[in-house]
Amino acid sequence: MSRFVGSRRLVVRDQVKDLSFPVLLMYPTRVPAETVAMGPYSIEVAPNAPVDGGALPLVALSHGSRGTPLAYRTIASHLAQSGYVVAMPEHPGDNRNDASLSETVENLRDRPRHLRLAVDAVCADAEIGPHLRGDDIAVIGHSMGGYTALALAGGQPWTGPGQRVEVTRDPRVKALVLMAPATSWFVPNDALKDVSAPILLLVAEHDRLTPRWQGQLVLDLVPDPAQVALKIVENAGHFSFLSPFPPQMRTPGFLPASDPAGFDREAFHRELPQAVREFLDRTSTPRG
Repeated sequence: MSRFVGSRRLVVRDQVKDLSFPVLLMYPTRVPAETVAMGPYSIEVAPNAPVDGGALPLVALSHGSRGTPLAYRTIASHLAQSGYVVAMPEHPGDNRNDASLSETVENLRDRPRHLRLAVDAVCADAEIGPHLRGDDIAVIGHSMGGYTALALAGGQPWTGPGQRVEVTRDPRVKALVLMAPATSWFVPNDALKDVSAPILLLVAEHDRLTPRWQGQLVLDLVPDPAQVALKIVENAGHFSFLSPFPPQMRTPGFLPASDPAGFDREAFHRELPQAVREFLDRTSTPRG
């Protein structure tokens, strides 16, 4: 019997900041999927369907600055159908509808904390939690999501000499997938000394926003460079890691839908989800 992709939405409360934010969940189910409109996107999911399987690993996915979790739907759907539970929070103050905290120190502090709150909420959820293996969490992050993933996995960000950003490591994080990560806050030599999780590091050849040196920083500063599997994506740009946009959104002025000349985003996204899954399969114990 085939597995499909189930979906649910949670609302997570941040008591410290007195705000709430949404988390989109995708997970394996036996209920056949249907085409569901989510914003401008059409996604094949079975809304609120029961979870199939037990002891499933949890993946937290952190979107880029001013972005949306739905921009990574190809990766999330593939992982869910393959037996992963994927939690995708919309970062408060740094998303497509609200950029009030983008490029602030507050955002550097809050992003990792909100990702941890999302993980806590999914693990505590009455429907999803019993199907999870809660001590086995992977984090996927693109751009500022890559910053978020490193900070949650033990990285210590700084905004300048002596200006330490207060973040807390989550020991449950066992693997990282970093796509064009924003790493300029991890410049001190010991900034990544506590990041011990295996890392799949994907760097775009023609990335002007997070150039290759930012990926190199990860290789240079983690305790063991052998823990990092580096792949340079030929001819890709910073936004090539986003799922292909519907035709009506592919306008010349919309940068997230643009790629370097000759790059085939649709073909790339037939390969990228599988590469991510294969890496996570190698770093995870068998799923239920």
